[in-house]
Amino acid sequence: MHPKKRNIAIIASVLALLAAVAIIGACAVLAPALPEGRTLEVFVDGDDSIDSLRTRLDDSMEPLPACGLSMLCKLRGMSPRTGHYVLDSGDNALSVYRKFRNGLQQPVRLVVPSVRTTGQLAGRLSRQLMVDSAAVVEALGDSAVCSKYGFAPQTVMAMFVPNTYEVYWDMSVEKLLARMRREYDAFWNEERCSRAASVGLSKLEVSILASIVDEETAVDDEKPTIAALYLNRLRRSMPLQADPTVKYAVGDFTLRRILHKHLAVESPYNTYLNVGLPPGPIRNPSVSGLDAVLAGERNNYLYMCAKEDFSGRHNFASTLWQHNANAARYRRALDRRGIR
Repeated sequence: MHPKKRNIAIIASVLALLAAVAIIGACAVLAPALPEGRTLEVFVDGDDSIDSLRTRLDDSMEPLPACGLSMLCKLRGMSPRTGHYVLDSGDNALSVYRKFRNGLQQPVRLVVPSVRTTGQLAGRLSRQLMVDSAAVVEALGDSAVCSKYGFAPQTVMAMFVPNTYEVYWDMSVEKLLARMRREYDAFWNEERCSRAASVGLSKLEVSILASIVDEETAVDDEKPTIAALYLNRLRRSMPLQADPTVKYAVGDFTLRRILHKHLAVESPYNTYLNVGLPPGPIRNPSVSGLDAVLAGERNNYLYMCAKEDFSGRHNFASTLWQHNANAARYRRALDRRGIR
C-alpha cells in the first residue's frame, strides 16, 4: 500500500476509535443510572470517602453509568458531601456526580416522639438523623445551650413538640435545636397563646401540666377532663397528688402501685409534698395533651382513680368520700391480681 494511503488509513482508524470511545463515554455519562421506575436512597456520613461511596453505588447502578461515574470521579475528583440523596432512573452518571459533589440532598421526614427523658429523645432522633445521641444529650443538659433557645435543662423537653418535620439528615445539633425552637414558636400561635391565658397558665406551665396528663392516660378523650381536674386543684391551692410525678421523682416509671415510701420521696417533682406544678415537664407532651389543657373544659372533679377493670380509664369524683370508695375498689383489684 502506498505510504500516503497507509497514513490516511491509520488516521481514519484512530479517528474511528476516538469516535467509538467518545460515543461509549457519552453513553456511560448520559445513560440512565438506574432501571426504569427504580429509586435509590443513599446516606453519606462523615466517614464516607469517594471509594466507599462508589463501592455502594456499583452494586446498585447500571454497569455502564457506574463506569461513567468512576470516570468522572477520576477526571474531575470529588469529595462526597454528607447528606441524604435520592437517585432515580431520570439520573445519569453526570447528575449523580453533581448531586454528591454539590450536596444536592433531599430532606427526610423526622418524627419527634413524645418520650420521658432526654436520653430517650436523643436515641430516637439519632436513629433518624446523622447526629450523635450523646451530643444531643450533652446539649440538652447544658444550661448555656438551653438558654440560647429560651429554656433550661429541666424545661427544654417542652421545646420538642411531637410531630413530623422535613429536615436535612446531616443537620448539626445546633441546627436541630434551632429548628425545634422555630416549630415550638409556630405551634404556639396567637390562638393557643390566648387559650393558655384563658386557663391562667403560661406556655411552659401548659406543657408541664400536659406532660402529667399524658402520663395519666393514653385515652385522648379523657385528657380534657383530667386537665380540668388538675386545674381545679391548682386554683384551690391543693397539691396535685399526681402519681406520675412521684414515679418521675423516684426515677421508675414501671411502678404499678404507689406506696407510702414513694410518696415520702423528697423531690420538687413530688406533687404529694409540693403544691403547684413541678419545675419542668415529666416528658415532652403530646399535641393531644397540650390541646387538652387548652380546651378549658369545666367540671367539678378534684379526684381521680384508675378504673378497677384496668381499661386505662378513670373514675372521677368531686368529693373525697366518692374518691375513697373508687380507690378502695381499685386497691382490691390490685390485690386480686397480686400487684404489690
